[in-house]
Amino acid sequence: MAAGGTSTGARRPPAALFLISCCAAGAAPHALEGSRALWPSLALTLLLGAYAARTVFLPLLNRGQHAATTPPQASEPGAVAEPLSGWPAVDLVVAARDEEAVIGRLVERLAQLSYPEEQLRLWVIDDGSQDQTPAVLESCQNRFPQLQVLRRERDAGGGKSGALNTLLPQLQGRWLLVLDADAQFQPDGLKRLVSFAEQGAWSAVQLRKAVVNADHNLLTRAQAMEMALDAVIQQGRLRSGGVVELRGNGQLLQRQAVLTCDGFNEATVTDDLDLSFRLLVEGQPVALLWDPPIQEEAVTGLMGLWRQRQRWAEGGLQRFFDYWPQLTGPATTAAQKLDLTGFFLLQYALPVMAVADLITSALTGTAPLLWPLSFVAFGLSGGAILVGCSRRNEGPALPGVNPLNLALGIAYLGHWFVVIPFTSLRMALLPKRLVWAKTLHVGAGHALTAEEADLSTQVL
Repeated sequence: MAAGGTSTGARRPPAALFLISCCAAGAAPHALEGSRALWPSLALTLLLGAYAARTVFLPLLNRGQHAATTPPQASEPGAVAEPLSGWPAVDLVVAARDEEAVIGRLVERLAQLSYPEEQLRLWVIDDGSQDQTPAVLESCQNRFPQLQVLRRERDAGGGKSGALNTLLPQLQGRWLLVLDADAQFQPDGLKRLVSFAEQGAWSAVQLRKAVVNADHNLLTRAQAMEMALDAVIQQGRLRSGGVVELRGNGQLLQRQAVLTCDGFNEATVTDDLDLSFRLLVEGQPVALLWDPPIQEEAVTGLMGLWRQRQRWAEGGLQRFFDYWPQLTGPATTAAQKLDLTGFFLLQYALPVMAVADLITSALTGTAPLLWPLSFVAFGLSGGAILVGCSRRNEGPALPGVNPLNLALGIAYLGHWFVVIPFTSLRMALLPKRLVWAKTLHVGAGHALTAEEADLSTQVL
């Protein structure tokens, strides 16, 4: 089962068109005279400023009123759905490659989840591991009979999507929870997540991602703030009728909804982002749950971050190229189209335009013109960090809200102004390489017990 996507050769024209268009938009205003040169930037600033306010700040002023499709528990951090009278079958699915440092711990903790044993199955796909992962899994099978291991050859193809598609025909549960090998989950988390999904009639739910090693260095602290920012923006997008995106680790998927989308796309480098759009155009609603979070390790070095963010940028852009006709057609509502437009401009177009603006400014001796728009982008980011890190939360403590942390978070997000232009240029010039670009997991942090989770719920 290999869901379709843009072919290796077919992605270069849309990537080149995107790159040329953004460069032209960033450079062209320099040809205008006087104050008129700022008019295009000011117009975009007003448009995207309204999007930022609608997404992040207005929900704070209107917390008691929710979009018609959003259940109250989706909007209130710490709120949970009521327990169900009968629990649906769930398959816990982990695709692992060379995860000897963390896979044993994950299996142990998943085996301790508070969920009816007869309704729960645990699967690990060993995708051609060359370390001690197979031996660790064999030991785990002797200790935990509910663990089922599916092994693939390392060159089987399709990356993580291929691994998930190999297992998909064998799954029988109503839900599948996709986890990374470094995931850490509270014992009662699955019941709370499934209750939320069932009572909200969602087809998929993404758990808020929380960083377990935020205190390792400044880079991991910044990533912890980034994850809080992302969850705040996602919830704001949902409340305003927009789109929520899956994030891979900690995504609960209705099995039938995945089958409706023809499984996972093996022609993408980011299965989660691609599936988000496939669910969208199929009319399958997706939500985000603030608590409980899914805990994971942040990358600790610059090179690891650079590789990870290139992959995210490539997959993020690729899905817009792949699904543009459906996104602009009747499959999406007017509110979703508006949300996708604002998000696309801020996340992908603005960084390329800003670089083109700076280069043109240097070549012509004129002042940069996109600074008002950049203020909106960084203002949105700073506001979302402030909101997210001030919320009640379970799991690892979020960085405290103070000027130094806020400055760190905003400065750190400037890396996207390098990653997006570089990745866009590479996509326009070079063929796609479908590889499993996994993040190294070393077993940092610890998962919370139920008692620790109760103690960690506080205003930070």
